[in-house]
Amino acid sequence: MSLNLLSLFCGAGGLDLGFTNQGFNVNLAIDLSQAAIDTHRANFYGSNAQTHDLLELGIPGLLALCKENFDIDEPIGIIGGPPCQGFSRGNIGSSKDDPRNQLALFYIQAISALKKTFNIEFIVFENVLGIRDKKHQDIYNEIIDSLNNLSFEVSENELNAANFGVPQIRKRIIIIAIKKRESSNKISFSNLTTHKTVKEAISGLPEPIFYEKGILPSDIPYHPNHWTMKPKSKKFLDTASFHNKNRSFRAISWDKPSPTVAYGNREIHVHPDKKRRLSIHESLLLQGFPKDFVLSGTLSQQVTQVSNAVPPPMAEGIAKEIKRVIRRA
Repeated sequence: MSLNLLSLFCGAGGLDLGFTNQGFNVNLAIDLSQAAIDTHRANFYGSNAQTHDLLELGIPGLLALCKENFDIDEPIGIIGGPPCQGFSRGNIGSSKDDPRNQLALFYIQAISALKKTFNIEFIVFENVLGIRDKKHQDIYNEIIDSLNNLSFEVSENELNAANFGVPQIRKRIIIIAIKKRESSNKISFSNLTTHKTVKEAISGLPEPIFYEKGILPSDIPYHPNHWTMKPKSKKFLDTASFHNKNRSFRAISWDKPSPTVAYGNREIHVHPDKKRRLSIHESLLLQGFPKDFVLSGTLSQQVTQVSNAVPPPMAEGIAKEIKRVIRRA
């Protein structure tokens, strides 16, 4: 299936990679981060990734961009995961008034506007479980109600990346809305039990390079992203101090899937050997990215990209199920 896609909040392209692996074509990708756009352009052949602040661009600006990149009335899909920090349960101070939450509503407003010009076959909306919490219920209900009112068949799914062969426990809300047809078919994610361990993903790698000011990708011999922060804390001298529930010094286990790869400041998980933190490359592998995938930008920008990405194997599973439903409808 070669349906053209609009990817909003594309980030490093985890969703995009999963869908292109299933034969879809990302015709236009948009993100606020220039580093993420540089990553997209470096990893996707012929990438048309553009840097835009969607709230500044507005609905008219987005519509104009789409008219430049899609044929009027052509069937398209729209995929994306609006920033989730405002909904995250890890953000203790999150509130329904967080300005970042407006991007989730913008996504739905954009769909409503684009549907007047383009033949939207399906939408994928990815976000954290917290978006369904009581304090965000008004926003979540507005998203679901708006999609139903736009004559889509809406499927709400709580998916775990580990069940798609990703060596990581990562639970997310995936809303899938497919254009209603007379012979509709339900989205179904059943019999998903494939779990991989950290050992299967990152064992046997050489030691990473430690970050130093002025370091270049060419200074990192094994892989341009195989670098991490130098372990300066005294806690690395006392491995018993690492607790799996501690966000700042959380050591992962060789024989289990990794906990969620979602790092904040100084929160990169500690390597199973407990001598250092994980490298960016190791984190990418725990997200299910291919070994040759390379992130652009500074170390901090790479941490953000790998943390925000949708694991490509899970994205591919979503794309495969959408393709099945569209073909049978």
